[in-house]
Amino acid sequence: MSIILITGGTGLVGSKLTEVLLANNHEVRILSRNPSNKNEFKWDISKGFVDEKALTNIDYIIHLAGAGIADKRWTDKRKQIIIDSRVETANLLFDKIKKLDIQLKGFISASGSNYYGAKTVNNVFKESDESGDDFLGEVCLKWENAANKFKELNVSVTILRTGIVLSKKGGALEKMKTPIISPLGSGNQYMSWIDIEDLCNLYLKSVEENFEGVFNAVSPEFHTSKSFSKILAKSIGRPFLPIAVPGFLLKLVFGELAVILLEGNRLSSSKILNTGFKFKFESLEKALRKM
Repeated sequence: MSIILITGGTGLVGSKLTEVLLANNHEVRILSRNPSNKNEFKWDISKGFVDEKALTNIDYIIHLAGAGIADKRWTDKRKQIIIDSRVETANLLFDKIKKLDIQLKGFISASGSNYYGAKTVNNVFKESDESGDDFLGEVCLKWENAANKFKELNVSVTILRTGIVLSKKGGALEKMKTPIISPLGSGNQYMSWIDIEDLCNLYLKSVEENFEGVFNAVSPEFHTSKSFSKILAKSIGRPFLPIAVPGFLLKLVFGELAVILLEGNRLSSSKILNTGFKFKFESLEKALRKM
């Protein structure tokens, strides 16, 4: 049994991950701005405060905290919030772990599949490829650099570059379930995705096995906006309209963040598969069947 501290533990992934960790006999603690039960502990980034009881005898930190990328239009202020909510939170934890001399076994951090940039290209990105030179590439690079600081404390670091997380309890998939389902923009942009059960099992593997390094946390099956929309429509019994929602309209509505809807690339999951990990939901059709 390990004692695991989770940031962002009440979010979509964090809530499911807590269930999975508890079911596998681990102890879970959650950092929250507003603790509501005995397993939640207060932290306040603006004041540099973390309840030190949350850190007592912990083995692992799983860092999921971060303001939603697609929740609001990308003003300069919003962009800084997106970065700081990921980077400054990790920095605060680093400072506390160092100050208290906690012998942490591992720091496990989320990152984004847009590490390589929000762009549609022919190549399939591997973990060794460089980060993109756009805003999302910058976010992910700074996020990962903050996580990698823990190596200075001889703590193993695992980073999961995560695609669209499919869950029947909300998230991006719920927003896609429109009355009529259509592709977006050109329809040819790729959509890297992973089922929430597989993602949680990767975090579990990070705790229970020697699973260190950077990994593309995406399903092996590639889909474009067009093929994804078609399978989604069929799986939930809604009409599919092959005429795509125009890109200019999405840019008008969402501003700069429309890029996450209009561009997308393919990520290789070979590195994860080579560790012996088996996806429960390799195919999109199988993943959507339970939604």
